[in-house]
Amino acid sequence: MSGQPATGAAPASSPGPLPRSGAPAASPAGTPLVEVRNLVKHFPVRGGILQRTVALVQAVDNVDLEIRRGETLGLVGESGCGKTTVGRLILRLIDPTSGSLLFDGKDITRLKGAALKPYRRRMQIIFQDPYASLDPRLPIAESIGDGLRIHGLGSRKDQREKVRKMMDLVGLAPYHARRYPHEFSGGQRQRIGIARALVLEPDLVVCDEPVSALDVSIQAQVLNLLKSLQRELGLTYLFIAHNMGVVEHISDRVAVMYLGKVAELAERQDLFRNAQHPYTQALLSAIPIPDPQLRRRRIILRGDVPSPVRPPSGCRFHPRCPLREELGNPKICATEVPGLLEMAGTTHAVACHFRGEGAATSGGGAAGDASSQAAPAT
Repeated sequence: MSGQPATGAAPASSPGPLPRSGAPAASPAGTPLVEVRNLVKHFPVRGGILQRTVALVQAVDNVDLEIRRGETLGLVGESGCGKTTVGRLILRLIDPTSGSLLFDGKDITRLKGAALKPYRRRMQIIFQDPYASLDPRLPIAESIGDGLRIHGLGSRKDQREKVRKMMDLVGLAPYHARRYPHEFSGGQRQRIGIARALVLEPDLVVCDEPVSALDVSIQAQVLNLLKSLQRELGLTYLFIAHNMGVVEHISDRVAVMYLGKVAELAERQDLFRNAQHPYTQALLSAIPIPDPQLRRRRIILRGDVPSPVRPPSGCRFHPRCPLREELGNPKICATEVPGLLEMAGTTHAVACHFRGEGAATSGGGAAGDASSQAAPAT
């Protein structure tokens, strides 16, 4: 059994392309690769003898996102906020309740079967638990090459060569090919998952908390591998995580979700230096500083995250919002849903009545006064 992660293998040159097998042609670089518009996903809660729908879990509610070609969009938030559901909706692993999904300019919201299959190849996922996502009865070379066989790409010889090159690219040795998942360490199994996702040469990879189950030293190896592969293969990532430090390391832009909605969206440096939403500020205040002489002012939120079955009216964060308390609990927070408003002259967007262009006023004070009262955590 191999207990150490592969570290010494040098990346090979980029594998030669296989036939596209009817895959749609890529759009120009300036076009967003993924566009999400008013995306909604409600899961029914059934009860009673007849198992009728008695409630709805509002997992995702009117989410708007764009993922630009070649970038890494980090998607963060507490457990249960809808991050993974958004990723699975984009991949069409589950069907949306309403809204639209555009991939490379094509509306794929209602595509099924043969019409959706070419897009399946261009969108892949790296799962959080690499062991649970691998078939324990198959050698890893078979698991990695499964997608090639499903899509009928190349001859058996071509497929074996493609798998070999992809294993080399992620730092796995040729003798690993006949081993089974239980014979690898956690870091090695995640490399297998990465190889399986990339063997089809996708445009978009959804990374669903790919390092949360790994040791810190192995996390760094996997994150650096993902960044290296992105540069070499021109990949686009949707990186889902709850660790703000990891997101800061790998992302170009960051979207913060709370209870099924996007609370803030900004360039990475802008968000980490000048967070505007009170929830984002609370998340950033929890990041530890690797210096015993320094202390960060913690923002402790009161209460628990409300149930997505009965989310609060108006702004979903208002029952726990420290800014609302400072402003005297204005009614607008509890009665009106805030839009995702851009800050003046920037692409920094925040869903708060007292932030962004056209922000509301409270108690006669301007929104700018509210901003000064709730400074970002330092």
